[in-house]
Amino acid sequence: MNLEELSRRERQIMEVLFRESEGTVASIRDGMPDPPSLNAVRTLIQILEEKGHLSRRKSGREFIYSPKTNRRSVGIDALRRVINTFFQGSVDEALAAHLASRDTQIDQETWARLNALIEETQREEEKP
Repeated sequence: MNLEELSRRERQIMEVLFRESEGTVASIRDGMPDPPSLNAVRTLIQILEEKGHLSRRKSGREFIYSPKTNRRSVGIDALRRVINTFFQGSVDEALAAHLASRDTQIDQETWARLNALIEETQREEEKP
């Protein structure tokens, strides 16, 4: 799924559901910036269902909606687009920009995990 192929409001709904994993019409609306009416959200959800992006299950009197696409794969695609668009495809430039941000706070556990991932990637690249 490419989020850029969706309308702005459809994308906002999918972003809420990727963030929360699932939601009702009301909870989805509550998670949207400058939310439209409940009826508009219902209509957009129906469109996303018809496009095959959402599944639903009944819970009491309400439906609970969730994305059909894996959040990780959509996130990887989105990250790849950001890196290609803003950092000319350079992962190290993107990471450097993120780490240089004043808002970025990384604890020792995260540094250790990043170092382990880098070492693992290096070992994989060295294999014949």
